[in-house]
Amino acid sequence: MEIKKIAGALGAELSGLDLRQPLTESMAAEVRQAFLAHKVIFLRRQPLDANQFLRFARAFGQPIEYPFVKGIDGHPEIIEVKKLEHETVNFGGVWHSDTTYLEVPPMGTMLLSKEIPPYGGDTLFANQVRAYEALSDTMKRLLDGLQGISSSAKADVSKTREDRLRSDGKESSPKDYVATHPVVRTHPETGEKALFVNVAHTVGIEGLTEAESASLLRFLFEHQVKPEFTCRWRWETDCIA
Repeated sequence: MEIKKIAGALGAELSGLDLRQPLTESMAAEVRQAFLAHKVIFLRRQPLDANQFLRFARAFGQPIEYPFVKGIDGHPEIIEVKKLEHETVNFGGVWHSDTTYLEVPPMGTMLLSKEIPPYGGDTLFANQVRAYEALSDTMKRLLDGLQGISSSAKADVSKTREDRLRSDGKESSPKDYVATHPVVRTHPETGEKALFVNVAHTVGIEGLTEAESASLLRFLFEHQVKPEFTCRWRWETDCIA
């Protein structure tokens, strides 16, 4: 396996793997170490079927179902991220960390490109360890111990979900999830501290007034996606992120 960084802040492309074959235990450990080191990893030329895709996911944890959209036939953990001809908004097209409104959010997200546009549609990622480390010591002390409130009903991200819910929505899903998580989380494997708020789902901070929360979150939302903390991935068919 070869590892090639794609940006200074985060992101690496892995080559030399064919995920149509099961990973050995040692190879899965190497891939996970690359994930921990680079925060997001990419693999090209992986023409996987649903079973192979899930097998790769299960090498790192237990896949969960997305609460709002039905999975594909026979594989409830896999949803289609699609944009149909008449749709004008792309699903999830706003900065976010996935499903932070759940009590136990997933460790990560896996994307597999099957059909892509001739141009555009790139995905950007932001390193929240770098974003935290760039804060002043005073701001770090202020954030220490604060709990952010996440909701699945925040308007900006809800709008990006509307088309998908009309076509693939779950009938039984509740209208709203709410959970609280530390504004600064410590990674259980690396020990790194990272910001854990996002403009799509974080609606407030426990113990602060609405005005105080809004002001502090506005600063963090702008700070955490500065270009120097980001990488950009340009999709081809059969890529995994």
